[in-house]
Amino acid sequence: MQENLFLDNEEHADRYAAFCLRFAAAISVFMWILNLLGFFIVDKVMMNIAMPVGILFFLFPTYLVSVWKGKKEYLKYLIMGCFLMGIGCMASILTLQLILAWACPLLLSCHFYSPRFTRFTLGGVLLCMLVSFYAGLFFGVWDANMMRSSQVLYGAAMRAEYIRQQAAAGDNILIRTFHFYYVPRAVILLVVYLIGVTLSKRTHRLLEKQEEISKERESIRMELNAATLIQTSMLPRIFPAFPEREEFEIYGFMHPAREVGGDFYDFFLVDENHLALVIADVSGKGIPAALFMVTAKTLIKNQAQTGDSPGNVMETVNNLLCENNEAQMFVTVWLGILEISTGRLTAVNAGHEYPVLKKKGEAFELLKDVHGFVAAGMENVRYREYELQLKEGDVLLVYTDGAAEAADKQQALYGTERMLAALNEPGAGDGPKECCDRLKRDIDKFVGEAPQFDDITMLALRMGRQDVSQKLKNP
Repeated sequence: MQENLFLDNEEHADRYAAFCLRFAAAISVFMWILNLLGFFIVDKVMMNIAMPVGILFFLFPTYLVSVWKGKKEYLKYLIMGCFLMGIGCMASILTLQLILAWACPLLLSCHFYSPRFTRFTLGGVLLCMLVSFYAGLFFGVWDANMMRSSQVLYGAAMRAEYIRQQAAAGDNILIRTFHFYYVPRAVILLVVYLIGVTLSKRTHRLLEKQEEISKERESIRMELNAATLIQTSMLPRIFPAFPEREEFEIYGFMHPAREVGGDFYDFFLVDENHLALVIADVSGKGIPAALFMVTAKTLIKNQAQTGDSPGNVMETVNNLLCENNEAQMFVTVWLGILEISTGRLTAVNAGHEYPVLKKKGEAFELLKDVHGFVAAGMENVRYREYELQLKEGDVLLVYTDGAAEAADKQQALYGTERMLAALNEPGAGDGPKECCDRLKRDIDKFVGEAPQFDDITMLALRMGRQDVSQKLKNP
């Protein structure tokens, strides 16, 4: 699912705004209690009306955030409306005392990173502040400077009459309040708005860029997932691979360090009496290695199916890979062709890891075979073949360097000694799948939580009843 940064920010900002309003409600409760105890010279009747109403407005967004099921973009307007109404109710009683409170909605609106919402908040602040100013003339704390009278007048009716009398005498308190009290404070709030909207615009642009990057990453991730499926589908994955053949068992797997890797294994019948085994490791990781891997795998299989010897196969494939190899990549390869009826394995090693061999009744040991030069490294390389005689119960395991060179958090390498110890675990089975799974579990246990830096690939073969092949060959 694609990440929506704006939606995530809306939800976070909604929760943060509700928290801020709960904090404002707590402060209001404290002020209300102080007034009841006589700390303020404010009419307790009016205070007992305005404060509870304002506190309810402050607490209502917490309820909205928990139950809102509509579009998230509308929720912030309701939250801000509650904030403005709460301040407006209290400012009608404490008009000048709460003048700084009108900056709080503007500052809170910047959390939504929406210039449009910040403009909406500015309009709401200016309107509600104007209403609260004029309501304060009739219901709020008596301001002798505003009224130009030291005589305290109680009640809206008395104040209305006084304002009418002053207007008749040439002193329009309503106009003077607007000019000398409202306008200067509105200008200050406008400056706060300009600062806030600038921050909102900058952050909004950053979120847009981050959203574009997020979409690109999502697209790349989907493409890599598709590439992973394609690469995995190219490797044999159905086991037992040849259930009708009793002469051998085979198993392999690849665990890439990234979505796609440069390792691969393969096995296929050249004919009814010859089985080809391949394991390889392309230099590098990621998509370039995966593309080179596809080329190498295809060339090796196509050339091996001609029935040519492993040495000739690798010499041909090496020259083909060297052509137009501008990326200067190379691949290590172990290729063996098993004559099923006799158990004779002819193999060639192009710079790959040493195989592991287990004779029936004996332990697994490294087979230090003849190493040749890596494929695609240099043209016209000659590869020397060697032969192994495999009998019933013998097990051959080949792997890539990602297994032996797996590292833990202290950068200690797993190594071939640990690998042999895991394979030779007392009482453990020697089936191809059992060997590969046991070795992978031991590597994972050694590595722990350290990241995997290289692909891990294994291919194992165990010889079965060769007399079956003899009967098939000579019915």
